[in-house]
Amino acid sequence: MKLSRLVLASLLWLGSLSLNVIAGELYQRDGVADPDSEVPEELNLSYALSFALDNNHAIRQARERIKQQEGVVLTVSSLRLPTVAASGNYTRYDKSLASAFSPSDRDWAVQVQATQVLYAGGGVMASSKSASLARSAAELDMKGIINEQLLAVRTRFYNVLLARQKITVQEENVELLGEQLENEKNRFEAGTISKFEVLRAEVALANGQPALITARNDFRIAIEELRQVLGFTNVSGRNLHEIPNFVGDLTVNSRTDFDLLTSIRTARSARPEIQRLEKLDAAGEEQVTVARSGRRPQVALVSGYQFAKGFNSNGWDNRREGWTAGLQGQWNIFDGRSVAGQVAQAESLTRQTKLLIEESILAVDVEVRRSHSSLIEAWELVDASGKVVEQADEALRLAQVRYDAGTATQLDLLTSQVELTRAKLNQLQAFYRYNVALAAMRKAIGQADPYITG
Repeated sequence: MKLSRLVLASLLWLGSLSLNVIAGELYQRDGVADPDSEVPEELNLSYALSFALDNNHAIRQARERIKQQEGVVLTVSSLRLPTVAASGNYTRYDKSLASAFSPSDRDWAVQVQATQVLYAGGGVMASSKSASLARSAAELDMKGIINEQLLAVRTRFYNVLLARQKITVQEENVELLGEQLENEKNRFEAGTISKFEVLRAEVALANGQPALITARNDFRIAIEELRQVLGFTNVSGRNLHEIPNFVGDLTVNSRTDFDLLTSIRTARSARPEIQRLEKLDAAGEEQVTVARSGRRPQVALVSGYQFAKGFNSNGWDNRREGWTAGLQGQWNIFDGRSVAGQVAQAESLTRQTKLLIEESILAVDVEVRRSHSSLIEAWELVDASGKVVEQADEALRLAQVRYDAGTATQLDLLTSQVELTRAKLNQLQAFYRYNVALAAMRKAIGQADPYITG
């Protein structure tokens, strides 16, 4: 009796210890989201990426799915451990029944029973492996989501920088057009030009205003889109209208080359989306084993200890206690082909996963090719736009000199100014496209964001 109680106490202590360890692991994986963060005075790309890792809602949901899958692992793994259950009852009989059914008019009993599965056709082990593989798939899913969301953060941050620099270009354009208008007014007052030239300069200045207004609105919208992907939700107090000083620029100084064949091979082996599907495929194979285990016998070891007492005119007596032990077995000889249906479903799901892997590999190949082509195009635009800005700037200088000398018209000067503005905007757009294309290429081949690897 003492030995049975000692074994039971040990089992309960081990079960409690296992639960505490697992709960600790889950707690350590919790996110660090801070919904009350204040708008910082300065915001650079590194801080934005760091903030998104803790606050981006898609990443936080992925963390919760991992915790959910850990709960599944815990539930399935419990089938491999013994279960201990306690039960009790108290019964009181009418006097007319007491003599017929029991020498006592009341009795109570307490029973503790432990059950350990000995053989389940391989289903318990397969379920445990399947759950562990599914958890690994959830981790890979989070890795893929992190890559995707950090790419979105980079893109939105570059959008902000692009919109801000467009404002600068448009402000410079409006300022220069304003100076030209003043020069035309001075010339008109001096009697060297007609009122038409002044009017045309006024129209040119007015036409420059809408682009500046649009650039400022694009900047505001870009900030809101960045706030969304960061997961910044605090709009109380000054946070409603506060705009940080965005640190960084889009300038591209060198080219990063990727070999296409190497990139495709790297993507096939490194993309977390493909690795996740491979884990799910392996988990599906284990589920086939689980389904087939329904055709095999189930055997369990059962042991327990029972304590009972009865009550009669002499008080509580008839004490009975003792232990029990035995085996329980079950084998479904015919189940109406229920197991066959479950096996067919599991095998079909596995084949579907394999097809999905093939489809995903093809999609990844196409994504790598597209990203590689876009990166080439973006660099060519960067190279070409730099030369155009130099040429347009020189053309405007020469047009101003010729106009001052009287050998060029006002239209020539305004046209040169428009072309310079267009060239600067094209260069900014080229810088933006290259930075985005480079980040997309890294994501396409499965590389983690440089912020993480760095």
